[in-house]
Amino acid sequence: MPTVTPRATAVPALATAAALLLCSCSAGAGTDPHDNSTAAKSGRRLTATLGTAEDSKGPAPKIPGAREGGTLTIANTADYSHLDPQKIYAGEAYSTSLLWGRQLTQYQVIDGRPRLVGDLATDTGTSSDGGRTWTYHLKDGIAWEDGEPVTAQQVKYGIERTFAPGFEAGPTYWPEWLTGSKDRTEAVKKYGGPKKDGDLEAIETPDDKTIVFHFPEPQSDVPYMAAQSSSSPVREDKDTGTGYDVKPFATGPYRIVEHKQNKSLTLERNPHWKPATDPIRHAYPDRFEFTFGKAVLNTAQEVFNGQGTGPTTLTTKNTLPPELISTVERDPGKRTLVVSGSQGAYTSDLYIKNDRVTDPEVRKAIHYVFPRQQARQILGGQYAGDFATTLSSPAVVGWKKYDLYPVAPTGDIAKAREHLAKTKVTKLTYAYPVHSPQDDQVAQVLADAFAKIGIELVVKGLQPAAFDAQVFRNDAPYDLWLSTNSVDWPTPSTLLPDSFESHLDPLSNSIRYANPRVDAELARIAKIGDARKKAAELIDLEQTIMKDVPVVPFLYTSVSQFRGKDVGGAAIHPIYGATAAVDLYLKNA
Repeated sequence: MPTVTPRATAVPALATAAALLLCSCSAGAGTDPHDNSTAAKSGRRLTATLGTAEDSKGPAPKIPGAREGGTLTIANTADYSHLDPQKIYAGEAYSTSLLWGRQLTQYQVIDGRPRLVGDLATDTGTSSDGGRTWTYHLKDGIAWEDGEPVTAQQVKYGIERTFAPGFEAGPTYWPEWLTGSKDRTEAVKKYGGPKKDGDLEAIETPDDKTIVFHFPEPQSDVPYMAAQSSSSPVREDKDTGTGYDVKPFATGPYRIVEHKQNKSLTLERNPHWKPATDPIRHAYPDRFEFTFGKAVLNTAQEVFNGQGTGPTTLTTKNTLPPELISTVERDPGKRTLVVSGSQGAYTSDLYIKNDRVTDPEVRKAIHYVFPRQQARQILGGQYAGDFATTLSSPAVVGWKKYDLYPVAPTGDIAKAREHLAKTKVTKLTYAYPVHSPQDDQVAQVLADAFAKIGIELVVKGLQPAAFDAQVFRNDAPYDLWLSTNSVDWPTPSTLLPDSFESHLDPLSNSIRYANPRVDAELARIAKIGDARKKAAELIDLEQTIMKDVPVVPFLYTSVSQFRGKDVGGAAIHPIYGATAAVDLYLKNA
């Protein structure tokens, strides 16, 4: 996986830049979408419920006070790695791409509460054959930006593309589930994509409005997976290959009129989008102008001071610069421009490479010595999140609170020494990607804490682009790193199976956790067709795994962004962990 991914993700300091917003799909809830006057309220974490066919009807509920018109500017430091829907695998990109793209299902957010509903589809899907078969029917009246209707065959073609060369970095669930394969490499040997192998028999389209998926094994989470961008339709006649990654064809309320890579992205209204078909999206601004490359501190200062385009500008990728936190805290007017909330189901942990730190007693010592409070203060204090005691987030379906090895946020040196006394370890290595001075400060705090128990912590700052390659490989000489992770949708089905099975490669099981009993349990649980039962058993298994202390829980993460005084509707999306673009409007339009 890349440096920022939904599962075992190494990231820089939590309060720096946009790294946290590049992770994949997650669940939870932020602050009230129309009240941004408070700081992060990370305690309010809600799981997503399943909506009905009635809930899936449009239009989306109107936002009180919202107006139509005007041009809204979204200023982010970096352009999007991918706009091709089958390649997008990042939370903020998922959220923002809802402006121009639609999926089989999607999350409707009302008063900050997420609910999964039908998007292209009339509902969240109907299962049969013990969860091996799932059927979706498309709504009437959904069209592309040129007015042609969206068909089931185009949804099928989009999903078939996930098997093709060039789509390795996107979600792998469709290839794996449709072929019954353990990973994408095995899946593409059975089917190589529509241009290579033509029609995929596992997906039926008996007519233009019906699509039927046949899975070799029961799959209880298809409705959630169908909300991923990889479930978007693609028209074969518009599939321009690598060019589609720059300018995809639109089905949402806006269309891309110009994309100058790493400079700008311009959206205008899609005249063929019908609000009556869409329970998710609004289309208040006439135009969106994205700008890329400007330093986040400069953008934030313009926004908070109302300079230039600051009043009509916001960021969806970047976070509140640490340099401005004290200024914002002192100024009630500036505080109202901070957009805060739980960062979905993201958690931050201290990761331990288990095949290097093999003794559980050493891992327990690390758990007790870890200076959570000092590290969090560097990363933004309350803005960074709440202290965690579990592997999964409270936003995940079936979550249970537990604290297997209670410790104060400041650590417990005596307890750490007690466990370390049973071993002979005197040196460990800590790797981190260098994005800002805060990363170096966290490394120093960790080194100081470990020195108190007689361990020399050798810290190594690495270039972010090379971090994965240097740290995750099997022979990498690093023991510890901070990691921010999320499930791919708000159930535990993509946490343990995708990060803790021993057969997984180092990019997935980066800590090299291996427990044959856990492998056997995961194989058994995978065959459970009932979603709630499956979730409950995975949460129970999580506690078994955490007794081994494979990682040290740190934070249930929060996120704080900012918006101009004339920008309305700004709130952290409870699933994707970034300001939701589809709810934005200009107050003075």
